[in-house]
Amino acid sequence: MACELCDTDGGVLLVKHKKFRVIAVDGNDGLAYPGFCRVVWNEHVREMSDLADADRALLMNAVYRVEAALRLSLQPDKINLASLGNATPHLHWHVIPRFSGDATFPKPIWAAPIPSTVSTKSAAVATLGAQADWQNAVRAAFVKTDV
Repeated sequence: MACELCDTDGGVLLVKHKKFRVIAVDGNDGLAYPGFCRVVWNEHVREMSDLADADRALLMNAVYRVEAALRLSLQPDKINLASLGNATPHLHWHVIPRFSGDATFPKPIWAAPIPSTVSTKSAAVATLGAQADWQNAVRAAFVKTDV
């Protein structure tokens, strides 16, 4: 069976580690939710409990680093963390900055859009300059570390 996360990076590659990668989600989801990242385990693993303790800690530390970098650089109203993998049974975590004016707030991003106007803050972080800032912040969170 083909696996999108085995066959491609799955987005814009921000961090490459021998065991995981951090990608910026592109396409419509990336535009609708600025800062949306995925932390993807490189081997084909379905569940967190399939990883050894040290690998679970390594993966979750990466998720927390991405979250912290996005909080600092984008100052969202909330960060959503999710590990679903129902459609793609390959271990990965979604790290999603949320803003009160985004299309589905306060519901999950997979909910139907709420008819409303995008907030000024959400629109502002979607600019190219802000995008470079948050992507560089995520990259910097992994510079010269053992993670």
